[in-house]
Amino acid sequence: MAGTRQRPEAETSVADAVQGNWVDRYAPAAARPYLRLSRMDRPIGTWLLLLPCWWGLLLAMVHDSQPRLFDAWIFLGCGIGALLMRGAGCTWNDITDRDIDGSVARTASRPIPSGQVTARQALIWAVVQSLIAFCILITFPPMAIALGVLALLPVAVYPFAKRFTWWPQVFLGIAFNWGALLAWTAHTGHLEGPAVILYLGGMAWTLFYDTIYAHQDIEDDALIGVKSTARLFGDNTPAWLARFLVATVALIGVAVVWAAPDGEILQLVILLCGPWAMGWHMMWQLRRLRLDDTTRLMHLFRSNRDAGLIIVLFFAAALFA
Repeated sequence: MAGTRQRPEAETSVADAVQGNWVDRYAPAAARPYLRLSRMDRPIGTWLLLLPCWWGLLLAMVHDSQPRLFDAWIFLGCGIGALLMRGAGCTWNDITDRDIDGSVARTASRPIPSGQVTARQALIWAVVQSLIAFCILITFPPMAIALGVLALLPVAVYPFAKRFTWWPQVFLGIAFNWGALLAWTAHTGHLEGPAVILYLGGMAWTLFYDTIYAHQDIEDDALIGVKSTARLFGDNTPAWLARFLVATVALIGVAVVWAAPDGEILQLVILLCGPWAMGWHMMWQLRRLRLDDTTRLMHLFRSNRDAGLIIVLFFAAALFA
């Protein structure tokens, strides 16, 4: 891979990368296209994949009141795995979308359409990342391993969803929140109802933030025939986002009530503060929403890292209550 022949575009940042990111500043030139394929210059996606993992792990620890040393490895393993699988998923997405990306202003500078790497080189890179992630997965209990392997299905399907449904964000939600199921199961050894409801709450959250994200490309998507909830909702987007906000808070709240140990009122109150505070953050996003301001749309989308970390903070606090 180090011998990749690069065109001049390889020395420029991807259009929606974080300005001054470490890949553009410090990574070796030969590695940059591969790191950009993995979105290492845009860490928000890794956070959005990782946070439901930590939700599931922390809620499971509160549920059975039996934290173990192995939980520290689950916590770290989910972090490394999220980085790798987000990278593999994004690489696969860019392979399948290589013709579409060249027609969209925001994505035309990505490594494949700009000629920095070939589709074959990108496929090899996706496989390498997936194999390393699998080595982490097999350290988890058998049920968690099975869930991790099953997660490859929605990851594989998602890039094609925008070609056949107006709701590709649902498929993204299925893939991006799978960690809530996996991490809960890695701790407990089996899948239970609260994890499923937490997973559904995460899916509603994904519909919220990715609809905001999709509004950046709404004009280009319309020209090339790519479907999204942003195009489907149009000017009614704020009303739909409000529905997703309510669903997110309600579903995570139900998961919390189901998972909280009987009689532990203080823990329950602290746990419920998580979705409550997250809901206020999402409301703040709604109030600042401007559908024609792409800079603000990206800022609001990225702010969902903080929204998800609110849940992590309160779930962790409940462990010590």
